[in-house]
Amino acid sequence: MRIGELSRRTGVPTRLLRYYEEQHLLSPDRTENGYRDYGDPAVQDVQQIRGLLDSGLTTEMIRAILPYLSAPDEILLPADRLPPETAALLQAHLDRIQARIDCLARNRDRLSAYLAAVRPDGVPHCIVPGTTPAPPSRRAGQQG
Repeated sequence: MRIGELSRRTGVPTRLLRYYEEQHLLSPDRTENGYRDYGDPAVQDVQQIRGLLDSGLTTEMIRAILPYLSAPDEILLPADRLPPETAALLQAHLDRIQARIDCLARNRDRLSAYLAAVRPDGVPHCIVPGTTPAPPSRRAGQQG
């Protein structure tokens, strides 16, 4: 498939796909007239690259681990064959992710405690993005 088709199938702009190629994250074949030619596995490759980027990995880190990954949930080689430098990069990244998770959880708990303290019913209301919050419940004896 050509780059435009890969872009349509993955939702990733062609300019970004070219950047992935420059960063040696994708390696399309070339047709006789020089057009990029991607095989069907490129769709999964791009999705995996996007997922790794979304998790905060740099293209350098992705380039280091991509040869060891064949699918998002599948490891191609045993972990003991991972170079120590790459393992150290990944461990440092995991530590940063965990620190962010811990910070977010602390903030969530503090905000929930604050809302529970200031709301008349004492219950923090969880609002799911994309939904409309339910109106506050009325206490007995209140008029509408």
